[in-house]
Amino acid sequence: MSDPVTIIMIEDDEGHARLIERNIRRSGVNNEIIPFTNGTEAVNYLFGKDGSAVERKGQALLILLDLNLPDMTGIDILKRVKENKYIKSTPVVVLTTTDDSQEIKRCYELGCNVYITKPVNYESFANAIRQLGLFFSVIQVPPASV
Repeated sequence: MSDPVTIIMIEDDEGHARLIERNIRRSGVNNEIIPFTNGTEAVNYLFGKDGSAVERKGQALLILLDLNLPDMTGIDILKRVKENKYIKSTPVVVLTTTDDSQEIKRCYELGCNVYITKPVNYESFANAIRQLGLFFSVIQVPPASV
């Protein structure tokens, strides 16, 4: 049996964060959600004390990432996650108000798994989260290479 997936939510707008969490719960996903309101705290959590992310090695994580954060861009976080050997296989769902096609293309090129523009249709969002929940219930997140 694999470890349950921990959802890392990086969202600076408290209203959006509450809506996201409420819709995740409504869709039947009861996984732990660890919220961060800025990039610095999220990066410190993901990459740990020494900045290597070795503390997260083997953990089943899913990152919900806003691109527009007060202290850094979500693009920078996405890039760091996908370049790190311990957490690069972590699925990243970008949830942002930015619908610029170049930005969307860049996120996919950097390795995001899903890009959702806010304000989203929360019925569709809840369904997407439900599908992710079902995905994680039957598929194991591949371990990062060492």
